[in-house]
Amino acid sequence: MNIEVKNAENTIDYLRSMKVLEQRVKDVLSGEKKELLWIIEHNHVYTAGTSSNKEDLLNPNIDVVQTNRGGKHTYHGPGQKVVYFVLDLNKRGKNIKKLITNIENCIIGVLHEYNIKSFADKKNIGIWVNDKDKTKKVGAIGIKVKKWIAYHGFSLNISNDLNKFNSIIPCGIKDKEVTSLKELGIKDFKDINKIIAEKFLDIFH
Repeated sequence: MNIEVKNAENTIDYLRSMKVLEQRVKDVLSGEKKELLWIIEHNHVYTAGTSSNKEDLLNPNIDVVQTNRGGKHTYHGPGQKVVYFVLDLNKRGKNIKKLITNIENCIIGVLHEYNIKSFADKKNIGIWVNDKDKTKKVGAIGIKVKKWIAYHGFSLNISNDLNKFNSIIPCGIKDKEVTSLKELGIKDFKDINKIIAEKFLDIFH
């Protein structure tokens, strides 16, 4: 199956990206357009998924965008790669568990290219690393499925400001920290978009 790959050069407003995704879902469902992989960075934004809890909002003064993806509160901003996709599970097998596993393997594969050992956790969705005797989250996953079209995607912390996560309990997980490639000692990530696309297409083509 042929997936269109798009890379955004500038940061993109979150709500604008949601309109693009929702339209692409309709176009893929109708057969008018190909499936999509869209690698972007957002302007600073906090979002809340369908299972979000107000108790996870530590700073009541921040603006939060309610979204229809699965998951709880998270933060997006410059220096973090947000990897959106629109995939037709009608043609790929209607197996959401397999989809999540494939996404996890994609992120793990990307990090492996930087010699970072990472893993998925059955209890806490996302991708994790062990750093300084602590388990820290480096990648978050949140998807929505509509008429067996899967969309939204995952985020990967590259060089973003991790202090922004202090205003929320990321993904509702209280006892874990977040980290980034930069925090893990990676200094050169200029090829990250290319690596993400290659790993994604290896799994989903």
